[in-house]
Amino acid sequence: MVMGPTHAMSGAAVGLAAAAVLPTGWGGPSSLAETFAWAGVCAGSALLPDLDHPQSTVARSFGVVSQMASEGINAVSAAFHGLTGTRRDGTRSDGHRTLTHTLLFAVVLGVVVSMLVATFGKPAIVGTLFVTLGLAIRGLAGDWSKKQGWLAVTLAAALLSVIAWQAFPAETGSVSLGVAVALGCITHCIGDGITREGIPFLAPLVTVNGKRWWEFTLPSLLRIHANGPFEKIVLLPALTAATVVLAVLTVPGFEAVADAAAVH
Repeated sequence: MVMGPTHAMSGAAVGLAAAAVLPTGWGGPSSLAETFAWAGVCAGSALLPDLDHPQSTVARSFGVVSQMASEGINAVSAAFHGLTGTRRDGTRSDGHRTLTHTLLFAVVLGVVVSMLVATFGKPAIVGTLFVTLGLAIRGLAGDWSKKQGWLAVTLAAALLSVIAWQAFPAETGSVSLGVAVALGCITHCIGDGITREGIPFLAPLVTVNGKRWWEFTLPSLLRIHANGPFEKIVLLPALTAATVVLAVLTVPGFEAVADAAAVH
């Protein structure tokens, strides 16, 4: 699979780009703090699909709680594959790269987040921020996270979620957070889709050659080797540079803050 930092950085870049065009009436960010928080949610959500893999790094983000959740997601994903697949899809006991790696999952999860925020307001916003920002920390600060352990990640996520909570008005946060979560999941799928394995992005909605869980892949010459030299030397640095450029160009007040910091 694509490395966690690559997924998280791509989610941050997409989040910043989308934040620049999302109308404020739909919950689009309108301040420096809100935009960074929104991009953080997108970055963390870009790691959410890999919670279907109990051995993944993100599955250990919140200790035994996330580990148990990952086991459950893996089992549900495998069962969903079995219920919706055809004979040509075969059977499988491992749910990795099935349900959570589909457009259906991204859209449904985004709608659920929006409904929860619309119903419960800021408590649901804080919960969403806590989970997604915790995953973003795990992805963007991987070395620190591994060294400090899940408890430090959990405490950092709790602190950041409370701080970021101030940036989301309850009346606009519902649609905004739902879009950020869905975009992050879709970004993850695109990242995995350029690898050699591919993903069942349109499953089980579109059937091809009698298979509902057919895997979308690029032509062989365009695929990359996950965790390989291209990803480490080219893709991740390029995404990091793009994220910095987008922050300067799109975040309200960021350029002024950068100029002030340079003066001092």
